[in-house]
Amino acid sequence: MDGGEFRAMLLTISNGLEQDALDQLKFLCKDDVGKKKLEKIKNGVELFECLIERGQIKPDDTTLLRSRLKAVGKTALIEHIDSYERGSAENANLLDSKEQEKINIATDVIVEKLGRNWKKLGRKLGLSDIKLDSIQDKHPCNLEEQGRELVKEWIKIERENARVEILIKALRDCKQNYTADLVVKKLCSEGY
Repeated sequence: MDGGEFRAMLLTISNGLEQDALDQLKFLCKDDVGKKKLEKIKNGVELFECLIERGQIKPDDTTLLRSRLKAVGKTALIEHIDSYERGSAENANLLDSKEQEKINIATDVIVEKLGRNWKKLGRKLGLSDIKLDSIQDKHPCNLEEQGRELVKEWIKIERENARVEILIKALRDCKQNYTADLVVKKLCSEGY
């Protein structure tokens, strides 16, 4: 993901913060940044820089920023994060086309059959509870989109190491053997 696009997104969010919202964000970030450092921060960009320095937000992980903006009632600014992530996802060519096709087939089966168990699968795949909550907040009433977003976030973490076999193993570890069997069957029927 492009660091320039990430910083441009942060600047846009900073420009959309009133002083009251910035103060609330600083309060929420006191454990992440430290009280002394927070006293010197005068705008959102400075706060975001501190969070970047401490590894709390990154170009490929905006979970903390998303949750903090939601907590201070700035959900409209979350649209800038969504837009940035959509653009980054379109530009990222993480997998070879054959593996991407296999994962797409698996994803279609998973979102159709997994239902409410998607968070359990997410934990098996190594996603944090904060990331899972962020996915749920992003698509509150749509289990199918939550499942798709889960796989997309997992691919971001694994990058070129993402393999459909890992998804199948995680399904089996979650006692979702029927869904895993359907994924294998669909892959075989598609010639994989």
